[in-house]
Amino acid sequence: MVMNQPDRLDLTFAALADPTRRAILARLANGEATVTELAEPFQISQPAISRHLKVLERAGLVSMGVDAQRRPRRLQPARMQEAVDWIERYREMFERNYQCLDALLEDLQGK
Repeated sequence: MVMNQPDRLDLTFAALADPTRRAILARLANGEATVTELAEPFQISQPAISRHLKVLERAGLVSMGVDAQRRPRRLQPARMQEAVDWIERYREMFERNYQCLDALLEDLQGK
């Protein structure tokens, strides 16, 4: 099933909404890791970590590799870049609006 960008963004932002998943992504930014390694800093079970990983995988933020008996997870930056690009478009728009407001305020204060 091919998803359009709004659907992919929905999955991405839903995945990023959870602090445990954000922590997992932060750990994977340092390199690939197994479920056991990812579960170490948390007070939750490995199955719970696996459920979080499934959400991240569905969102395209994480992929699973195969290394002999290991199934390391790794970060997939392309989907994250889509979210960054979407946010950046709005940041630029807000920045332009603030610049116009600043110019108007300076003009009003000068009068």
